[in-house]
Amino acid sequence: MAIACGIVGLPNVGKSTLFNALTSAKAEAANYPFCTIEPNTGIVKVPDPRLQGIQKYIPTDKVIPAAMTFVDIAGLVKGASKGEGLGNQFLGHIRETNAIAHVVRCFDDGNIVHVDGSVDPIRDIEVIDIELMLADLDSVTKRHNNLQKTAKTGDKKAAAVLGVIEPVKKALEDGRPVRALGLTEEQLELIKDYHLITAKKVMYLANVSDNDITNPEKNPYVQKVIEHAKKEGSPVIPICGKIESEIAELAEDEKLEFLKDFSLTESGLNKVIRSGYELLGLQTYFTAGQVEVRAWTYEKGWKAPACAGVIHSDFERGFIRAEVFHYEDLMKHKSEGAIKDAGLLRLEGKEYVVRDGDIMHFRFGV
Repeated sequence: MAIACGIVGLPNVGKSTLFNALTSAKAEAANYPFCTIEPNTGIVKVPDPRLQGIQKYIPTDKVIPAAMTFVDIAGLVKGASKGEGLGNQFLGHIRETNAIAHVVRCFDDGNIVHVDGSVDPIRDIEVIDIELMLADLDSVTKRHNNLQKTAKTGDKKAAAVLGVIEPVKKALEDGRPVRALGLTEEQLELIKDYHLITAKKVMYLANVSDNDITNPEKNPYVQKVIEHAKKEGSPVIPICGKIESEIAELAEDEKLEFLKDFSLTESGLNKVIRSGYELLGLQTYFTAGQVEVRAWTYEKGWKAPACAGVIHSDFERGFIRAEVFHYEDLMKHKSEGAIKDAGLLRLEGKEYVVRDGDIMHFRFGV
């Protein structure tokens, strides 16, 4: 399944720096022939050491990781919803994403002028949130009267939608994003075709200086962002755009040595990708054979046919059975033959809920 995360942030907060670092570290386009990379889009590999573990015991020359797309959302400035900056041009791009990565400046640097003249992460967050909420409110208001009329005719679907949209409209008018309402999955599904931006889950990327990256929690700006994020249940990932830009230019074997100099065990961008998966409730299963070892992304709780459909719709439509064993079984027994001998290779049907780390082979017929 295609996963896209929109990167937003005011000018001079480090958004473009982080996006360029991501783009430099992207997976080779040849691995993803179904993707067309636009100038403002970067496809990055999802780091997963289990792929190398599988390849060790199921040898193949080709290893294909899962991928996540990051989209640089331009045009978000104060007044964007009313036509300032690039105006509503940003709306189409951001509505198509699954989640939002909000880059917030948490460093002082006299050489990098802030658009508002000073560093204030909460003010910056509120500027972006207001523009997104105004855009959502416009979408809701345009359809509200017709929805009310339809609901009054006895249309049960319209009445159900109205029951969700009414509190959503009130929240937006009061300056509260939709994600802060704690709507259920069923409620969100009812208003899905409104494509509300502030209903999307958000992670905050606190962009700090290289001096603060080893102990970012001591940075007072980061502390403010963490306090704000707690109110809506959003994660905060401290990251240093300057360091990430330098890492992106290094060879793989040089990256770890560079990170050690800052007492870091992994890049901030890896943390961002992993946090994106956790934020969206995503998991990974694998296919493995002579041709390739490959990671596939699915939503937690999906059953086997839906997961098969991630590979191809024919697999889901004609699903018969799935041969399944787990990554941990392979690490323990070291071969598929030994897994079979131990009775750990299972045949699962349509009701099987796929586990993160399952290694699967699908039987299907169409």
